[in-house]
Amino acid sequence: MSLQVAPINGTHIHYSQTGPKDGPVMVFANSLGTDLRIWDDVVGVLLQRFNIVTYDKRGHGLSGIGDAPYDISLHANDLIGLLDHLGLNEVIICGLSVGGLIAQKVTEQQPQRVRGLILCDTAPKLGDYDGWNARIEAIKADGIEVLGDAIMERWLSQGFRKDRALETAMYRDMLVRTTAEGYIGTCVALRDGDLCEAAGKIAVPTLCICGSEDLATPPEVVREMASMIPDAQFELIDGVGHLPCIETPELLTRLIDRFTKENNLV
Repeated sequence: MSLQVAPINGTHIHYSQTGPKDGPVMVFANSLGTDLRIWDDVVGVLLQRFNIVTYDKRGHGLSGIGDAPYDISLHANDLIGLLDHLGLNEVIICGLSVGGLIAQKVTEQQPQRVRGLILCDTAPKLGDYDGWNARIEAIKADGIEVLGDAIMERWLSQGFRKDRALETAMYRDMLVRTTAEGYIGTCVALRDGDLCEAAGKIAVPTLCICGSEDLATPPEVVREMASMIPDAQFELIDGVGHLPCIETPELLTRLIDRFTKENNLV
């Protein structure tokens, strides 16, 4: 497939659109330090029925860095701009980690556009001010490489790292090759982002998912988010870390499929 790119908010956003153009639209937004390829095994199944959009947020993958500072509204406006560019007006958004905050912010800003939410390993507020500042300063001093092993422990379960060491090394490379500017900019957005008040106003079907071994957004954090969102469902995936789309894409796909069918989103 040829590379697809759109001019959005003063930079360029790399994206992929697959599946039937007349199908229900599902958009996937990735986590910090990853690109759209983390969804490949999920998209490969769902593209039979869904018009699927994946994309690299600014500062990640093949998208442009754009201008600092970043905030969650900027990331959300990038996604809104991409949807405008593609002429997509009613979408389901599946967001992972910071992608989940982007999904929540798009829902806050344009509730008429969002039909449903799938929030994976995320929360309305991620981490704390001091923790993000410590990470930012470490990267400024020594680059993302210095945090590579520690972040893998947060991303992937111990079993995955042991049994699939080669793939773990590949995902570590994905992380450390992210631009420092884009990574730090998104850390700032996460440090300053707080959507707790908005969570209680979400009025679309919402599925909250978490891996039981997630050290970045532990299950109790995601479960609390589900309690904040009216009528949200919560699903725990046993033995999985922060990236269920990589560790157990088949199970994640089944959960998404069931959720969309039960809520008449297909």
